[in-house]
Amino acid sequence: MTRVLVAGDHFVTPGLVTAALEARRGRLGELDVRTHLGPWPRTPFGPVGEVDEASDIEDELISRLSGVEVLITQMAPLTERVLAAADDLRLVIVTRGGPVNVNSDAAQARGIEIKSTPGRNAPAAAEHTIALLLAAMRAIPSTHASVLAGQWRSDLYALDEVGSELGGATVGLIGYGAIGRQVARILRAFGATVLIHDPYADPATLDGTEPVTLEEILHRSDVISLHARLTPETRGMIGAKEIARMRPGAVLVNSARGGLLDYDAVADALHTRHLRAAAFDVFDVEPLPAGSPLRSAPNVVLTPHLAGATVQTAERAAHQAADLLEEWLSARA
Repeated sequence: MTRVLVAGDHFVTPGLVTAALEARRGRLGELDVRTHLGPWPRTPFGPVGEVDEASDIEDELISRLSGVEVLITQMAPLTERVLAAADDLRLVIVTRGGPVNVNSDAAQARGIEIKSTPGRNAPAAAEHTIALLLAAMRAIPSTHASVLAGQWRSDLYALDEVGSELGGATVGLIGYGAIGRQVARILRAFGATVLIHDPYADPATLDGTEPVTLEEILHRSDVISLHARLTPETRGMIGAKEIARMRPGAVLVNSARGGLLDYDAVADALHTRHLRAAAFDVFDVEPLPAGSPLRSAPNVVLTPHLAGATVQTAERAAHQAADLLEEWLSARA
């Protein structure tokens, strides 16, 4: 019998994961499943010990890991302290794109395998990106607010005020992984021309897009959307110089990682109207500070890092975790 702890939260709940395990009962063998409900997202995550983006539940986790071979979690902090107390732990499955809440070196030293569920939120993040893009291009949040305020802005029909269409636009995607590919597919359905810049893109996945240099994507695109991973190579890749090379009146979207972009430079470009609009779900500092220049910039759409937040994302994460456990158990059989 394999003893499993499902340390869920209020998004990927223990109930979702246990239901996914139950659906595979005949293939998983005998399981002894324990559950724990963590506080996220009702309590924000943060650094815990030496790991990041975790819930501060070290003591609760230690008390529940005795005899546990498999931990399935999204936000539990797998610190050196926690791992040192988990003598029987052999597998950690993190139901997110990467195991940032795990001290991987400490786990490896103890022979503990780490698996995660990349791609779980790709459809949700792609759709949210398109929603941000359209909201920015058509100024939907600001015009909605004006109607609620009792205004009826027929003056916004002026040619220098109206928005633009996605059909026929040239959209540049910087980064072409799982999310970027889904964004491209949706954009092509709208009739947009899609450029991509990603030195690591698989040529077999280009599917009607045009790979170009960073310089070319900045120069040619009506809209630029960021989908790159945050690495030392990509950190700060779009700053004041790159924004200055973009077309006057372009729109900039980021639903990937805040560290890719200089937000002060974006705010300046919005004030000068070099950028027509911008839309962001991620920021270099989260929550967005009260003094951020984005708060007073014109024509900006902001959401609080919710691109992946759908029912289907949570369900996919649970089922992918169950699949990973099945694979692990089969390999040991």
